[in-house]
Amino acid sequence: MTTPWICLFVAGCLEVVWALGIKYTDGFSKPVPSLITVGAMIASVWLLAIALKSIPVGTGYAVWVGIGAVGAAIGGVILFEESKSLPRIACILLIVAGVVGLKLFSEPDIA
Repeated sequence: MTTPWICLFVAGCLEVVWALGIKYTDGFSKPVPSLITVGAMIASVWLLAIALKSIPVGTGYAVWVGIGAVGAAIGGVILFEESKSLPRIACILLIVAGVVGLKLFSEPDIA
């Protein structure tokens, strides 16, 4: 895994942090969760921008969103007791398959 892909992976993980963090901010009225959430937002987009210097934008953005969507969905199940229904899990797995496919079949990195 090259550095742009590592940056993209960390950016996606930070997207999970801010997506779940929004729930804890209570409309950005709680200072500490709000600062953590905004910090994760800024860092996530910054790392995405670094990754997109070398990764095609369509691939990079889709992988970033995919990591965030899957992570937020799993986090919602764990933290907020959201549905664990079989159709929902199947859809999450489809997102994972799409992200893996984009990584495997993306154009070679332009370094």
